[in-house]
Amino acid sequence: MLRHLLKLTWKRKTRNLMLSLEILLAFAIVFAVAAFAMRYWQLSRMPTGFDATDVWAVKVTPNRNSARIDAASYDAFRRSLRELPEVQQVAFATAEPYSMSSMGGSWKAPGGGEVDTGMLDVSDDLDKVLGLRVIEGRWFSALDDGAAAIPVVLNRRMASAMFPGKAAVGQQFEDSDRGARVFYKVVGLVDEYRTSGELSAPDNFTFVRFVPGAGERAARTILLKLRPGVERSFETRLHRRLKLVNNAWTYQIAPVRDTRDTMMKTQLTPLIILGVIGAFMLLMVAFGLFGALWQNTTQRIPEIGLRRAVGARTTDIYGQIIAEQLLLSSTAIVLGLLLLVQLPLTGAFGDSLNWTVFTAAAGLSMGVIYLLSLLCSLYPGWRASRLSPSEALHYE
Repeated sequence: MLRHLLKLTWKRKTRNLMLSLEILLAFAIVFAVAAFAMRYWQLSRMPTGFDATDVWAVKVTPNRNSARIDAASYDAFRRSLRELPEVQQVAFATAEPYSMSSMGGSWKAPGGGEVDTGMLDVSDDLDKVLGLRVIEGRWFSALDDGAAAIPVVLNRRMASAMFPGKAAVGQQFEDSDRGARVFYKVVGLVDEYRTSGELSAPDNFTFVRFVPGAGERAARTILLKLRPGVERSFETRLHRRLKLVNNAWTYQIAPVRDTRDTMMKTQLTPLIILGVIGAFMLLMVAFGLFGALWQNTTQRIPEIGLRRAVGARTTDIYGQIIAEQLLLSSTAIVLGLLLLVQLPLTGAFGDSLNWTVFTAAAGLSMGVIYLLSLLCSLYPGWRASRLSPSEALHYE
């Protein structure tokens, strides 16, 4: 049976070429959407390295006459906010998790070369606010006051990039982006930290100890760990308390979960757009495939009538039409896989298209294409199976 189908397909190779190209295009479209979605699913299963539950962020904007926030103001914010019964912990950082703002740098590794990293300047209490888990060494503390080298905490990925095969805690390195020589010392490691959340790719990350009133940068985001169950109405009381510290400054208050929702919508938008475009193109391919199969069966009425005359059953005709279409789809899928497999082999998309994502996307795409081919061939196959030998004799 298979040999007979192969012969029929080969004899109509010119006519089947356009069908194969349509199926190949549909397979590539479905694969792109599936790979995108599978990568997001894979990323969502990875730990972010922090817990933003019941965490609120306050962005502080000083007025023009006071561009910097001095140490006394930081201390006043901390003491005043800790007096509120809803507040458990207070910390300062250059940005909150899920924020659109980011800071990065390129640092010189001791063994040579430069390593790119995301960065945050953070205060000593950030580990308690975000539930950061130190796996080696320690978090920042008063022990770091007056240190010659600036204390930093790295995530595991950054530690491996900076000090491959070595223990990172206690190591020193130099900031290659500065004119003056500034040294940093690793005091601890966290397992992971993905500041953009569940749908962001793992990357190198460094926490730099922030000392209020010192250094060139200012941590203008206050992060508050609140008690569970605090209502949004607390924002009014919080704003009044902030105004008591400095009435001339402006404050933007939002739960980190709201920032997360905004970030998730931004990250999912490309997938939604790609999915809509893919669905539209897939629908166009389905219409084209259905029309081509309809025309194909119409042109084969004499052949089908002859088969019926020599004793072929209705199910035989039906099965032949469907099997031919599935065989044609298999040919296009195999060709598509041979082309697409080059992407993970060459690492063209890095870890975004790893073998797990590729295998899952390929399997899902094959299932969609086979289902599409089956649905498009059902009615033409049924129509062909209903032909009688007498209809074939009268066909012109």
